[in-house]
Amino acid sequence: MPGNTFGKLFKITTFGESHGGAVGVIVDGVTPGLEISEAEIQVEMNRRKPGQSEVTTPRKESDKIHILSGIFEGKATGTPMMIILYNQDQRPSAYNDIKDLFRPGHADITYLKKYGIRDYRGSGRASGRETAGRVAAGAIARKQLQQRSVSVLAYTKRAAGIQCESFDASVIEKNPMRACDMAAAAEMEKRVVQLAKEGDSTGGLVECRINGVAPGLGDPVFEKLEAELGRAMLSLGAVKGIEFGSGFACVDMNGSTHNDWMDSSGFQSNNAGGTLGGISTGQEIVFRIAVKPTSSITKKQKTVSVDGEETDIITEGRHDPCICARIIPVVEAMVCLVLEDQYKRQAALHG
Repeated sequence: MPGNTFGKLFKITTFGESHGGAVGVIVDGVTPGLEISEAEIQVEMNRRKPGQSEVTTPRKESDKIHILSGIFEGKATGTPMMIILYNQDQRPSAYNDIKDLFRPGHADITYLKKYGIRDYRGSGRASGRETAGRVAAGAIARKQLQQRSVSVLAYTKRAAGIQCESFDASVIEKNPMRACDMAAAAEMEKRVVQLAKEGDSTGGLVECRINGVAPGLGDPVFEKLEAELGRAMLSLGAVKGIEFGSGFACVDMNGSTHNDWMDSSGFQSNNAGGTLGGISTGQEIVFRIAVKPTSSITKKQKTVSVDGEETDIITEGRHDPCICARIIPVVEAMVCLVLEDQYKRQAALHG
């Protein structure tokens, strides 16, 4: 079954290619009567859209959404909601010179092996532009979660080798790196801009904090809450790893320090990151993801052609020198999709 659909009771299917006519999403399972507008969804789209600063791609897309179904008189009808974003600044001709070459770090070779055909125009389905539909759907899920008093906040914790030393939620949307430490953000930006001038890119670490989640969400064994969140994060092309709570630091801890002790007031620590046995505890859910350096760089690299001939390649075009800033609204959207689906599954369990 093609892997373009995500979720069970709150379900999305994304469509479109980077340099095709449009991208978008079909959302099924929206609670009937939910008041939702294009303007509300557009707020999240504006956070993800390209061309925001020197640390993002200069591609100019308004990412203006159009809701084509599932809304009547400003309320969700409960039927499938289709949201489309028409591509305005696509330039497929930019890829003509390298259309027969496999770009290092990209899915060119694997898509060709799987399908026997590939869209060479900016990676097609493998492009980060596919995530626009996820953000649109995530805005709807976020609206429903806000009614449950659930909040989701992601931010850059480390990028270009520079670590945030403090946490201030108020500065995240006030710097182009969406970092939680303004001083570190300035250093990150300086380094990322320099790398872009050198034709290179960099990766980073994004952290996410989720608060207000009711205890009891998630299923044992194969569909643990952290497994579902992990699947959501690893479905993003730039994400190469994820850890919850104390994460990989647990390998150097003893059970007596890693276990989250309890007393009558509740848990006394949160090394588990908000779940036990794959089910939410009611504590803050905390995870971090590793974001790889952008694959499209203008430095000369070694590769092969579709005919197997060795050659050099320079990937021209308009690309983010660091993906962290623009992946943050996508991370939040995917978390919202997972959690709204989990709430609906929990409601179905208890009738």
